[in-house]
Amino acid sequence: MSAVLPPFSPSASSPFPEGAFTSAQKEYLQGFMAGALTTGAGLSQVPAPVPTLATPAALAGFHGVPIEDLCQQEKWKHATLPLDDNWERLLAHAATDRPPDAEHNFRFRWHGLFHVAPNQDSYMLRLRLPGCGITSPQLHGLADLATDLCGGYAHVTTRGNLQLREIRPKDAVTVLMRLAELGLSARGSGADNLRNITASPDSGFAPDEVLDVRPYALALGHYVFNHRDLYDLPRKFNIAFDNGGSLTTAVDTNDLGFQAVRVTEKTLQTFRDSGLAASSPLPAPGLFFRVLLGGISGHKDFARDTGLLLAPDEAVPFSAAVLRAFSDHGDRTNRKKARLKYILDAKGADWFLAEVAKRLSFPLRRVPLAACEPRRPVEKHAWLGPRRQAQPHLNSLGVGCPVGRLTPRQMHRLADLAQNYGKGELRFTVYQNVLIPHLPDAFLETVKRAVVSMGLYHEAGLATGGIIACTGSWGCKYASADTKAHALALIRELPSRVQIDQPVNIHVTGCAHTCAQHYCGDLGFISTKLADGSPGYHMVLGGGMDHEQGIAREVFKGVRADELTALVVRVLQTWQTLRHSGETFVEWTRRHEVKQLQELLS
Repeated sequence: MSAVLPPFSPSASSPFPEGAFTSAQKEYLQGFMAGALTTGAGLSQVPAPVPTLATPAALAGFHGVPIEDLCQQEKWKHATLPLDDNWERLLAHAATDRPPDAEHNFRFRWHGLFHVAPNQDSYMLRLRLPGCGITSPQLHGLADLATDLCGGYAHVTTRGNLQLREIRPKDAVTVLMRLAELGLSARGSGADNLRNITASPDSGFAPDEVLDVRPYALALGHYVFNHRDLYDLPRKFNIAFDNGGSLTTAVDTNDLGFQAVRVTEKTLQTFRDSGLAASSPLPAPGLFFRVLLGGISGHKDFARDTGLLLAPDEAVPFSAAVLRAFSDHGDRTNRKKARLKYILDAKGADWFLAEVAKRLSFPLRRVPLAACEPRRPVEKHAWLGPRRQAQPHLNSLGVGCPVGRLTPRQMHRLADLAQNYGKGELRFTVYQNVLIPHLPDAFLETVKRAVVSMGLYHEAGLATGGIIACTGSWGCKYASADTKAHALALIRELPSRVQIDQPVNIHVTGCAHTCAQHYCGDLGFISTKLADGSPGYHMVLGGGMDHEQGIAREVFKGVRADELTALVVRVLQTWQTLRHSGETFVEWTRRHEVKQLQELLS
């Protein structure tokens, strides 16, 4: 049973029942409450965490779970939350240049460090870039860091982020310090934390966006960065902000998604004329976020529209409330069931949102989707090539980075282009490429030529412009095949072997963690070991996100890796030959049963 806390008085010697807490616990709670009272204005929008005060007997558990029932990772966190003593542990490991054991490999992920033995006997460092943006000086600094203390390259990830690899244990602390000197961080980018907060990569300059969402992604990043309790989730958590424009940010694959929508007098009148009822008063016309919950594509589920409509400045406090409700109710005994999806499956979205509402200082409103303008369909491969900006005479250029790999030379040159011809900023996308915005008309062709000269590209064939791949067995112990090498082979070979007239996306992933989201591709591949020990893939077809949302279905198992290109060619040629007029790949595959597809493609 929880202890009852007397009214707090800054002048009182102790507001806590005698013997209920240790001295350290009293000091922490008293400081927390004093801070809360002196910052009451901030609490009206973003409520500070309010810990449940427990008796000494209850303190023997962790998040209300008996210690013996916790999974191993939660027992480690109960012993010491990784943020509390990681630096000392990192210093000790660096001083002796020794790799971490299983516990410390888990703990060091709170600083973004993943020891990836046996594939690479070194650390991978995952950055945190809220809103997926970076400046030219920062990219220059990362290029130098990759050269000096890493493997001489960087990877663009499927969360619009960057990874550095091949960091020796003795250099890990130095790398983190140099990262901080660049104004960057990797805190909480792995393990049981909020992963990189993504936002539409063209936010702020897209002519067709509903709302510039990047400020909200950045604000949430700063909020999480400064609240210790948000670094102790049951498992990882993904959040995305979608600006409603042409470029996808894969918002429906996230645990929590914010989709910018417009409510107009016309949409409101249309809804009133429909005779449908709304459970909350309809808002005045304006710009809002619709809230999606529960996406986890590796578990074959997409985020669903909750019916909630938020004012933009409610997004950060709502996110904080969701994260705290997830922390309180997520499974701490079974890692496989510790994602938000499983709370929603067990208790329902309405129950969970009621828990979220308890942590907010404003009411939640439900507004039917029909009262909002429909979201425009995203454009496949819109992340490549030049696009006009909302600002007159300015352009963004989408630059393709084959399977997300960049050399330091390429990083330096991209930074120079952004600085010399743009405004010194770049944006990464969930399709492992980069946008250079704010390029004047007069310099666009110059920048395009420079991109090609450095070994990157700004245009690609309709079969290759949407190819992404995870790290694969080259650098990840979970993968069964070298996904990046096999995806590169597709990029090289497909243009000369097949011609198609509509874009398709091809996702190549190495394991069940589905970092490349193979279930969401037109064509998806997940690696496997074949009976003879050689690498192979299972193939799925007909997946999609956004307006093509759907989980791909498995069509072939155990395809040899060296037969991958031939199979993709056959699939695409068959679609082009047998489709109805204008039929997209997704429409064609979903029109057939799996057995029919197997017969057509065998």
